[in-house]
Amino acid sequence: MITCRRPLVLVITGCSLAIGAGISLYATNAFAQQEERADAALDMLVHEPPTMEDLENSDLHPELKKVIRYGHDLFTNTQQLRDEYVYNDMNCSSCHLGEGRVPFSAPVWAAAITLPDFRGKNQHVNNLEERIAGCFAYSMNGVPPEYGSDEMLALSAYHQWLATGAPMYPDKPIYGRGFPAPDEPEQSPDYARGEAAYQANCAICHQEDGSGHYENGDYVFPPPWGDGSNNWGAGIARVETMAGFIYQNMPLGQPRSLSDQDAWDIAYYVSSQERPQDPRYTGDVAETLELFGPTFHDRSLYGQTREHDGHVLGDHDNFGEKGDIQPWNVGMPRFENLAEE
Repeated sequence: MITCRRPLVLVITGCSLAIGAGISLYATNAFAQQEERADAALDMLVHEPPTMEDLENSDLHPELKKVIRYGHDLFTNTQQLRDEYVYNDMNCSSCHLGEGRVPFSAPVWAAAITLPDFRGKNQHVNNLEERIAGCFAYSMNGVPPEYGSDEMLALSAYHQWLATGAPMYPDKPIYGRGFPAPDEPEQSPDYARGEAAYQANCAICHQEDGSGHYENGDYVFPPPWGDGSNNWGAGIARVETMAGFIYQNMPLGQPRSLSDQDAWDIAYYVSSQERPQDPRYTGDVAETLELFGPTFHDRSLYGQTREHDGHVLGDHDNFGEKGDIQPWNVGMPRFENLAEE
C-alpha cells in the first residue's frame, strides 16, 4: 500500500470533483444549501461558523489567533503528525468536511457547545479534549496527543472558535449535526448492489480497491478501508454512520444526489471490508463483540460473517501501521470515586 510521508494541506474526502477547487467549492455549496433546507431547520439551532478570514478580522489577542491557526492547520493537515499521533492516511477534515464547518458532515463546533456530556461509547462523561483524543485513537488509528499539550490545546481552540456565538447546551436540536442517516431503504442493504454503486460513484477518487488516491506520492483522497483507513472502533465504521456520511456528502459537491438505497448499499459494501483492529480488542473477536456490541458494535459489521466468502470481519490481530502501540486513552476509567445514584 502506498503511504504518504509529506503533508498536504488540501485534503478532504470525495468522489467526483477536480482536486484543486474541491474544498472551497464544496463548502460554498454546502452553506448555500442551508437556505434551501430552511423548512427542516424550524425550531432548531442554526449556526454558521466563522471563517479563518473572520479570525484575522477579529479582536482576539494575536497569540490566541496563532494557536487557532495552528489548530486549523492540524485539523486540515493532520498528516503532519504522522508516525507520532497518526498511523493511517486520514486527516480530521477527511470526515469533517469543509474545515469542520459543513452542516451534515459532523461540524465540529457542535462538540464545543455540548461537551462535557455522557458518551455511550466509553460510558462516562467526556470533555472536548477527550472527544478529540477518541478521534485519534479510532479514526486516525493512532495515539492522541496528551491532554493540555500544544496540539490538543490548538485543536480545542479551533473547535471553540468555530462555535463563536453559539449557546452552550442549547435547548433546541442542532441543525446539520452529525451524519444523519437517510431513510430506511426499501430493500435490505446488499453487498453486490453496493459494490456496483461504489464502482460507479466512488472509485474515481477512492480507487476500485479502496486504496485511496495519491498524486506524486502525496495523499489526496483517503482510503475508505484497509490499513490506511480508520480502524474498527471508529464511528464511521458503523453502517448507519457511513450511510449518513455518504448520503449527506457524496459524491463530493453533490450532497443528497444518491438515492437512499444506493447510500445504504454503498455503506454496507464499504463496511464489509477489512480495516485495522479495534484498539479495545481482547484477542478474541467474539469476546470483543460481546463486550462492546451493546455500546457500539451492534451497529457495525464487526464480528459478522460475510455471506459471499465466509470471512469473519475483524477476526485478526492486524493493527495497521500502528502495530502494537496502544492508545493511552482507550479503556481509561473516569469518576470511579463518585457514589452511584
